[in-house]
Amino acid sequence: MFSKKLATVGTERAAPLGAATFSVLGADVAVRGDITAAADLHVEGRVDGDVACAALVQGESSVITGAITARSARLAGTVNGAVTVADLVVGKTARILGDVTYDTLTIEQGAQVQGRFTPRGANAAAAVPDSLIAISTRV
Repeated sequence: MFSKKLATVGTERAAPLGAATFSVLGADVAVRGDITAAADLHVEGRVDGDVACAALVQGESSVITGAITARSARLAGTVNGAVTVADLVVGKTARILGDVTYDTLTIEQGAQVQGRFTPRGANAAAAVPDSLIAISTRV
């Protein structure tokens, strides 16, 4: 895994080394392999591997092929893999092919998801009828 920490960015002062609050993968970055980040992650490029982080923001042109695990996520690009997130927002430009497990879920009109929605928690499955768990959202 490749990691680069900068002490300064332009004329602004960045967070002290080792105390980063977020990492960014730009639109021109392609990563092949799993990504694990203790901090927040913003992905604009392509990731071929699993992503695990505190919070994930995915850009509209981003593609993630692999599982996503995070406390919170805002997905706006393409995801080919399972998504397990406590607080999930699926943006109107998102395209998800895989099962989604969540605590709280917001889906914007226009989003496309092909997979099962399953709420997390011991009593969550009993609270939601099967007819509502396996749905496909297409506009």
